Amino acid sequence: MYKDIFKSLREAALVRNNMNTRRTTDEPAPLPQKPYPEDIKLIALPEPDFLEDKEVSFLELMELRSTIRLYSDQKLTLRELSYLLWCTQGVKMVLPSGVTKRTVPSAGARNAFETYLYIDKVEGLTSGLYRFLAIEHALLPIDTSAGVKERLRKGFNKINMFDECAVTFIWAAVLDRMDYFFGGRALQYLFIDAGHVCQNLYLASYTIDVGCCAIGHFNDEELNRELGLDGEEEFVVYAAHVGKIR
Repeated sequence: MYKDIFKSLREAALVRNNMNTRRTTDEPAPLPQKPYPEDIKLIALPEPDFLEDKEVSFLELMELRSTIRLYSDQKLTLRELSYLLWCTQGVKMVLPSGVTKRTVPSAGARNAFETYLYIDKVEGLTSGLYRFLAIEHALLPIDTSAGVKERLRKGFNKINMFDECAVTFIWAAVLDRMDYFFGGRALQYLFIDAGHVCQNLYLASYTIDVGCCAIGHFNDEELNRELGLDGEEEFVVYAAHVGKIR
């Protein structure tokens, strides 16, 4: 089964290598960020320029970076959350074409991910589901109702980590952004890009004494449904729990 799936993906990539993708046409490129209602009040995050600079030995970072699965009840500060978001999807530059240059590598600078967050323990924030707006460096509240945690926890298999962590990062791909540029190779590049993003989260977490655990095994249908994604054009690719270390 898996060999057949892999073969299909490779065949699609090879075929599209010899074809023009939509970027060679007059069709406009997809937006670099999903729109949001103008009347919703955003939550501004501390500006990256004012975040505390973290000095760390690169060799120490490589050697001591690890997966942490146990978290304390201590809350993250808003500044710490801002730092982690900046390190994983921060926008360094918006080009005239609308393309964004960010703090992580992305094939063709497509940056096809939207970062959703279940925030449970962050100072000054109501627990609930949010979306990170990378261009504005702000949070968009989506659902802060009492039942949102219970609904989202159905999407995860290791419930103890979801329950204990301070924040769960959920990266959802907007396929059209990558397909526009790369056609049949879009899926390959999406999963490669996801690795870049989560590795930055691991490294940034270590510098502020925060634990991180990447989550690749989750219940796709449950998470896609709770995030309002169709599972085909937009779908969850990767997730991670973070929290203060016990």
